[in-house]
Amino acid sequence: MATMGSVTRVERLPHVDNLRAVMVAWIIGGHALLGYSAIGGWPYDEVQETTFHPKSELAMAVVVGPTGLFVIGTFFFIAGLFAPAAMARKGPGKFVSERLVRLGVPFLLFALLVWPLFMWFAYLAAGYQVSFWWEFTHRHPFLDSGPLWFAEILLYVSLAYAALVWARDRARADGRADDSDEGPTTLGGRQLVTLVAMVALASFLIRLWFPAQSKQVLDLHVWQWPQCVAMFGLGVAAARFGWAKRVPERLRRGCGVAVIITVVALPLYAWTVGISDLANDAGPYQGGWHWQALLLATVEAVLVVAGSVWVLGLAQDRLQGVTQLWRRCARGSFAAFVLQAPVLLTLAIMLRPFDLPAEAKAIAVAGIGIPVCFWLAWKLIERTPVGRYL
Repeated sequence: MATMGSVTRVERLPHVDNLRAVMVAWIIGGHALLGYSAIGGWPYDEVQETTFHPKSELAMAVVVGPTGLFVIGTFFFIAGLFAPAAMARKGPGKFVSERLVRLGVPFLLFALLVWPLFMWFAYLAAGYQVSFWWEFTHRHPFLDSGPLWFAEILLYVSLAYAALVWARDRARADGRADDSDEGPTTLGGRQLVTLVAMVALASFLIRLWFPAQSKQVLDLHVWQWPQCVAMFGLGVAAARFGWAKRVPERLRRGCGVAVIITVVALPLYAWTVGISDLANDAGPYQGGWHWQALLLATVEAVLVVAGSVWVLGLAQDRLQGVTQLWRRCARGSFAAFVLQAPVLLTLAIMLRPFDLPAEAKAIAVAGIGIPVCFWLAWKLIERTPVGRYL
């Protein structure tokens, strides 16, 4: 559960736990849809038996697309918000060991067994006569872990943060540094605008070599690193100002306006430039020396920075529920995120023989998959020893 406080005082923040649960549900639903998308984004697209009509795909992009540009960054933002308190309570050593278990073990389990196993089932269902070993060694990228790439990158960022804290503490102990440099003294609109510019530029530059949606060994998602690192850092900085409990009202409203304007502008832009088939028109936006790539990087930066701050502020007002259902969903959100891979692939395989349009299958997989993931997550936590690590 999300907590906030000093070394001696820890306070639960239900709105943060609930926000995580909502975002996990949204991600699961989004992945269910992307499995039938022509543009891809969920590996079932490698063996999909049907795809959305181009107009349906465009409608999905309008509804789901903007959140897809920032929701992972929001998770990193929240992780950063609580990292300083966790570090103060546990110290770098225990902080690292707990992250290795909570993030590293699920990642390795999925990269080495669970994900290739269920993708192998999907390939067999699609009529491919391949062995598990072939699927494990020949699929690109090698050591793909499905959605657990998020845990992998969060682990790397957490380890880097722990190393920085350890180095700072050593420098202070040796008299080479003092306590005066504890981070920014102010954090407001000007700093967020600067961060937007930095994320946009870094994303554009890194996508010269690693375009959006490109794949690397370990499924590193290098093209998303600028927003992940920046949002974790923003969370660490914002922790000093108590944003986990209350985002400044004026800042929240400003971020909300920026998000709404951007989201409204996206379909208008697509209509103006004549985008009608995302699968065929997306190329210049994904990377390279194209103004479209810089535009997408800028839109993504605005949404990830402003959107993360805005949804956290909204959660503080709208997601304070403490019912049993909210508590169970919140407690099981990470487990549900982990379980989405086998659940969604199993549902897609089960629906494969039915002659239904992609739109119907996607809605069915999402509608069934979300509650099943959370139900299984709670059972895993409630009835097995594994729950203590999730």
